[in-house]
Amino acid sequence: MSEKRETQEITLDVRGMTCDSCATHVAGALRDVPGVLKVEVPGWKSAKAVVEAGADVPPEALEKAVQEAGYRATVKQRRDLRPDVPGGNGGAQDFDLMVIGGGSAGFAAAIKGAELGRRVALVEASTIGGTCVNIGCVPSKTLIRAAELQHRAGHHPFRGVVRLSAAGDWGAAVAQKDELVSDLRQAKYVDVLAAYPEITYIQGWARLLGDNRVEITPVGNGSAPETYTPGRIVITTGARPWVPPIPGLQEAGYMDSTAALARPDRPASLIVVGANAVGLELAQIYARFGTKVIVLEVLPRIAPFEDRDISEALAGYLRDEGLTVETGVNITRVARDEHGYHLTAERAGETLLFEAQALLMATGRRANTANMGLEEAGVELGGRGEIVVDDHLRTANPYVYAAGDVTGRDMFVYVAAYSGTLAAENALEGAGRVYDTSVLPRVTFTDPAVAAVGLTDDQAREAGFEVKTSVLPLEYVPRALANRDTRGLIKLVADAATDHLLGAHVLAPDAGEIIQTAVIAIKAGMTVQDMTDTLFPYLTMVEGLKLAAQTFEKDVAMLSCCAG
Repeated sequence: MSEKRETQEITLDVRGMTCDSCATHVAGALRDVPGVLKVEVPGWKSAKAVVEAGADVPPEALEKAVQEAGYRATVKQRRDLRPDVPGGNGGAQDFDLMVIGGGSAGFAAAIKGAELGRRVALVEASTIGGTCVNIGCVPSKTLIRAAELQHRAGHHPFRGVVRLSAAGDWGAAVAQKDELVSDLRQAKYVDVLAAYPEITYIQGWARLLGDNRVEITPVGNGSAPETYTPGRIVITTGARPWVPPIPGLQEAGYMDSTAALARPDRPASLIVVGANAVGLELAQIYARFGTKVIVLEVLPRIAPFEDRDISEALAGYLRDEGLTVETGVNITRVARDEHGYHLTAERAGETLLFEAQALLMATGRRANTANMGLEEAGVELGGRGEIVVDDHLRTANPYVYAAGDVTGRDMFVYVAAYSGTLAAENALEGAGRVYDTSVLPRVTFTDPAVAAVGLTDDQAREAGFEVKTSVLPLEYVPRALANRDTRGLIKLVADAATDHLLGAHVLAPDAGEIIQTAVIAIKAGMTVQDMTDTLFPYLTMVEGLKLAAQTFEKDVAMLSCCAG
């Protein structure tokens, strides 16, 4: 009896087909590729082709064949067609899937495994729920809201979910934050886990032993380590705060973001090193509660990875609130005595000294991969300790996948959940789903907030586009005028040759609510003209996107209210 051949199914997005004859030409071109076993082009309107081929057929060969036939093709999905998919043969593995890490990516992976009817182990060494609910998004946004109340006290009566006792009272705000975190951890993680009998929760430290073997050392009870052989493994151990090697820093000590969100008392003065999202959010929280805050950034501007106009405007608003913002600052030494912290720095040949009662380091994050036996087990690590994965989130060890912050990619909780689901489906089903964050929104929850999707004008030019931009101050957005808050701007970046929208950048109190419309517009390939032709409801902040699109051709100051 001959051995069954391992094959793959590849789905191609095909552009340029305009008739049934085109579909026939594409199918013929694909069938001519050596190793192709079967081709299906379900009509030219489908804009796709599905190919079954030997496992050794490179997807690039299919794209090239379509291109040579006069069309354009992109691989959208690749799926292994194998008889040995884990869990499909009732094998002797302890679990079909073992997920190491109990945060957002880990839960998404475990739930997907359960939904696919597989036996799943979820392993966590620390607190269930990971970064977002415990020490990230939830606690920080709760304190941001409390700080907003403090800042606006006496101007805007509050009727929200955070009790007024939090405003002006740091201790009360931290206590209420802890209460919310505890409630959400129970509701969104502990209770959810209980609803999936297919998932076994194991509290312990995991170490890979090679192939698909994992050693788990139980936490707290002194039990001996146990070895498991799951069908596939997904690593979702997240990331932790990281600091650069500055002389004196370790001896002096410092707060990281976790400590800053949990501190029971509020310092009179604070130095924040790092002016990206985490540093800026925490700096404004403390400042609005009354701490004198100094923000230091080594790069030439704050929010250094955002659009330049956005960064410069935000820096002005923070300075207006009383924060000291210094950029281009290279810290050379940290010292601490009974009076507090003393940071020596250099800027353009000048020596600077900054002093404060407390120090917060918000200089980035690194993957949690230490002491897991990864490299010994054939899992490749990158220069910053991150797990290296391919477009299907598979590592160099074919049994092991990774998802979320541990890969060093796109460190957002919603991306972690997306990638956890994708990794589990690929690991268990050989689904071949491709990790795609080409249209990715991001938000920094300062006030005003920063939200963006796509390219800045500098990035677009570097990518070879002929660029056109529009900048709309919020004073031209009717809803901002009605709100009596015109801080901010909306900036659009477009391809001057095709009119397609390439990027949207928003600085506004409601930036995070506005940006998703731009996400959908870019994902759909909309042009600036498409945006101006779209109906937006009047007296909404998102109407600013249409006004910004109109600004490419018109002076919106000369339009009447809700003029098209």
